[in-house]
Amino acid sequence: MTTIFFDLDGTLTDPKPGITRSIQYALRRLDRAMPSEDELTWCIGPPLRASLQKLLGGDELADRALALYRERFADIGLYENEIYPGIADILAALAASRRRLFVATSKPHIYAERIIAHFGLAGRFERVFGSELDGTRADKTELLRDALRATDVDPSRATMIGDRSHDMIGARNNGMTAIGVLYGYGSQNELVEAGAHQICATPDKLIEHTGIRSIDARD
Repeated sequence: MTTIFFDLDGTLTDPKPGITRSIQYALRRLDRAMPSEDELTWCIGPPLRASLQKLLGGDELADRALALYRERFADIGLYENEIYPGIADILAALAASRRRLFVATSKPHIYAERIIAHFGLAGRFERVFGSELDGTRADKTELLRDALRATDVDPSRATMIGDRSHDMIGARNNGMTAIGVLYGYGSQNELVEAGAHQICATPDKLIEHTGIRSIDARD
């Protein structure tokens, strides 16, 4: 594979505190019951508005909650986040092997770009693909279709790496190889049922599944 698209949340970084606390903030402002951070981890990965609809049971409340979520996330939650151990070395190895690397996330690209820059990873990726604030391209199938077109990449030579079902479905729908990771927020059953071609339990296993023999390949 010559081109690799990485999901962001649950694949490159662990965003649990920032996302769950910002959801709690929105629910508190709406005077709604506030689940614990652990009880909200299912919201990490899929398009957020759809998750808020499930939490609140309606479009109008979901829109209000999303606006409140962004009040906190844009300045605080964005940085309550950490890169997974080993990811920086893996990206360095992949870049040295001359793979083309991109980010493809359902998160709005204005947030995703700031997160990638915050962790010093901007130089590893040609481009960050994300949704718009109005929800355009939040669906992974649509996002990847547009990303493949924009980069002029042959999908049969491209891989999508992510931790949730929508990453696998988006890849399969676009004729890409789908690699699921278990260190994020999706289960093995979720990934397999969504069509993952391969599963990686830990970040270091990504090297084996992307055609590089070892992490030393970057040298």
